[in-house]
Order: sequence, then C-alpha cells, then structure tokens
Amino acid sequence: MRRPAALLPLGLAALGLAGCTTGFSYISRNYVALTPQVVTIGCKEPYEVYDNRQLRRMLIVSNALREYTGCNLSEVRIDPEPGATRVKRFRTAARAYLDETVREDCRITGESVFDPLKTEFAYACDAPIEKRGTVVPRLPGRNPGLGVR
Repeated sequence: MRRPAALLPLGLAALGLAGCTTGFSYISRNYVALTPQVVTIGCKEPYEVYDNRQLRRMLIVSNALREYTGCNLSEVRIDPEPGATRVKRFRTAARAYLDETVREDCRITGESVFDPLKTEFAYACDAPIEKRGTVVPRLPGRNPGLGVR
C-alpha cells in the first residue's frame, strides 16, 4: 500500500519534534534543579553554567542576542561572524568555569551541542565525586539574569 507523499513532511516533523523533546527532557532531568552560575570570558561575555557535579557534566547556556551579533555588544566593533567562534567560546567558558571553581586538574572529556545556545560538557577529575549537599566553591558576585554593566 502506497502512502500519499503529503504525509512525508508530517512524519519528518514528528521525528524532529521527538528529538527536541528528548533533549528537553534530558536537560530538565539533569539540570532544572540546579542554580546557575555565571562565568565571563573574552570581552565580558557572560555564560550561565549549570554544573551537575554528581554526573560530572555542565550545561553552558548563552544569550540569543550575543550569538546573533557576536562579541562587544556594548562597543562599536561587532563580531562579523559569531557562528565561526561559537565552539571556541563555549569551550573557553567551560574551561574558565572549572578553573574558577578550583578544579584546574579537571579535564573536559566530551561535549554535546543541544542547539546554538546550549552545549553540555562532560569532565573528569582525579578527586572523588562530592556527596549531595556538600558545600562547594561558587563564583563570587556573579548572578544570572542581571544586566552586564
């Protein structure tokens, strides 16, 4: 039995939505209960970091406006191709976060790009995994959601 060609786009759309739902449910399951921290790199570019220390994974989240226009939003120069430096900027943010939370010995072991604004990084450390509720270093004076001054 042949199916009408008009149903093909609907099937592809359903598959695409299933992929989005899987990513959304994964992020919700692993990161929704975590308080984000903000790490700043390069030209005062803030990135929100959700660190799941028990899984040794962190989710780096960028700002849509910055990803569209690039670096130096408050200055005259604008990055002509922010997409060309995106991977490097997210990796730099992940490394800076580990360094600033006193985990210089940890190494990034993998990454998964969920969309242009969200990338997850897996990392490994020699130190044992902290128990839930352990007080860990937080980045001082940086709160998500506040405007960059």
